[in-house]
Amino acid sequence: MNNIGKEYGTALFALACEGQSQEEYALSLETVERAFEQNPDYAEFLSSPSVPLSERLASLDACFGDRFPEHILSMLKLLCEKRRLFCLGEAVREYMALLDASKHVSSARITSAVPLTDDEKRRLIQKLESVCRGKVNAEYFVDGAVLGGLVVEIDGKVMDGTLRQRLRNVKEVMNT
Repeated sequence: MNNIGKEYGTALFALACEGQSQEEYALSLETVERAFEQNPDYAEFLSSPSVPLSERLASLDACFGDRFPEHILSMLKLLCEKRRLFCLGEAVREYMALLDASKHVSSARITSAVPLTDDEKRRLIQKLESVCRGKVNAEYFVDGAVLGGLVVEIDGKVMDGTLRQRLRNVKEVMNT
């Protein structure tokens, strides 16, 4: 993880809170991030030391100046000036995490050996929401190395209920 990106995301969230514009900033950040993903050449252009800084900043004004809040554009310009556009993704993720936390929404990363059925997902989310006492947004991943069971990463905590982890625990008990 990139702490620089986190700092930018945190600062931007504080500015959004001051103006009661958290949702507007979130939509703008998603749009900017999507634009960079769809146009990797543009991000490369903005990061290029061979292009004069004034030209790169003017390009940001032309592309985003009228469409996004001033603080978003200022952050993009600062990232461009400091040659830190690589931090944008982490800044956006940090911003979104802070926004979710402010709304008491948890994000979960759920990894299983095989794809979960819709019913299993629904029941798992219900259980997680009761434990977290709030809404849970989940991303699902399949990893054959899990062997069986689930790994749930939520709010910085990892719950490893996999067969692999159970076998490790048995091995530790046997070795003591």
